[in-house]
Amino acid sequence: MTEPCDLTAVEARTLIGRKELSPVDLLESCIGRIEAVDHAVNCMVARDYAGARATAKQAEAAVMKGDKLGALHGLPVGIKDLTATKGLRTTWGSTIFKDHVPEADGGFVRRIRSAGGIILGKTNTPEWGAGANTRNAVYGATGNPFNPAKSAAGSSGGSAVALATNMVPLCSGSDMGGSLRNPAGFCGIVGFRPTPGAVPSESRAQGWSGLGVEGPMGRNVADTALLMSVMASDDAGDPLATSVFGKQVRTPGDFYPQAPVDLSQVRAAFTPDFGFTPTEKHIRAVFAEKTALFRHRFGQTADATPDCSGANEAFEVLRAVGYLTIQLDRYRNRPQDIGPNIRANVEEGLKYSAADVARANELQTQIYRRWQAFFRDHDVIITPTITLSPRNWSELYPAEIDGVPTRTYFHWLSLAYAVTLPGHPAVSLPVGLDHNGMPFGLQIVGPRGGDAYVLAVAAQLEAALAGDARTARPLPDIAKLKAAGPISAMPGFIGFA
Repeated sequence: MTEPCDLTAVEARTLIGRKELSPVDLLESCIGRIEAVDHAVNCMVARDYAGARATAKQAEAAVMKGDKLGALHGLPVGIKDLTATKGLRTTWGSTIFKDHVPEADGGFVRRIRSAGGIILGKTNTPEWGAGANTRNAVYGATGNPFNPAKSAAGSSGGSAVALATNMVPLCSGSDMGGSLRNPAGFCGIVGFRPTPGAVPSESRAQGWSGLGVEGPMGRNVADTALLMSVMASDDAGDPLATSVFGKQVRTPGDFYPQAPVDLSQVRAAFTPDFGFTPTEKHIRAVFAEKTALFRHRFGQTADATPDCSGANEAFEVLRAVGYLTIQLDRYRNRPQDIGPNIRANVEEGLKYSAADVARANELQTQIYRRWQAFFRDHDVIITPTITLSPRNWSELYPAEIDGVPTRTYFHWLSLAYAVTLPGHPAVSLPVGLDHNGMPFGLQIVGPRGGDAYVLAVAAQLEAALAGDARTARPLPDIAKLKAAGPISAMPGFIGFA
């Protein structure tokens, strides 16, 4: 029998609106799942059971009175621990803020609450979101729901695991080098990187940089789009949230597919590596096998990639300079309180000159313009989400792929940052398992500003693949996780390395 926590967000919200599901019962089911399995994976690291219960009772009363209900009314939500939540511990995975309790919510958290969402807890992240292995010195490591000894990726690994194990129906994430797409791929859920500015952020230190964005995560495309419709907004606090004076530019419909897309009219380009990423031979083989099962559904297909020349150099420089903005003061004044990833990023940034930054900006612009030319002939690009199969979280980062050393500790994320640089929207869709029995994610990249379009394409592909065990979304073994020992007993659980 399906428990309430196993319902999708859209299913649960529909039943709540019909008075067929109590928000209180849904919340208690989610709390029960957290208590039953989180010891094995360590993803829901700060919890507000008392506050959530009070809000759920209010939500139930509103339903019974026949009040107008918001899009997320009665739905429990997990918030990645990089965004402030009023009255709920927010650490950024940093020991400096291990006891920090904000006095105000971040912008999209306010919108989630206004839409009726119930903030149940905070999901784990690496220190300051640095790196794609969800592990820190405050809460420890987060394990993959398909094998807790393996990485959940990151930096939104806690959110991905909470969704995969049905602790909550919706979670927030953030993304620079694939920080919500990569864990979605590793954990068998959906993660969406929106167009920069679509989800405004008043807290981004480099307000004019579109590298880092916040976005929604869900178990399927419809749930993810639902959360996106609430997170998106006009907001003068974010300079990338461009506006027209006196008009509302962003509406929920801009980011929620209003009509199905006919895949037979879609021109799809397929590439395992964008011409430069160190994609594992195993993943290349899995990608070829999976895509062979559905390529015929598209109107036109091609093995092609936009020219991404200079992507490694541009991303490495711009990323490091961003870390100087955020972390230089801590590096200088509290070096004992920052981990190796933060330290490495700051030290790299200090090596670059103004000429290096100018060249990186020029390369990014050239990549962007080549992408626009490419999309004149193609509607979407399809790639693997991530270059390799999950490895143990005890490995800080993959130092080699197929025996070849990686350029940097984030080089293995290059399938994701190839998309970050031109600023296109992209979704990671779960497509069965790889040869190691771990989730395989497919990245679908849309045209400039095509947020609703790429979600609609993903929704149609998801529906087409759901009936085949080789391509359907994989599910972790909840009973096995309940019976598993605590991840905290594994060597190296707390710390950076």
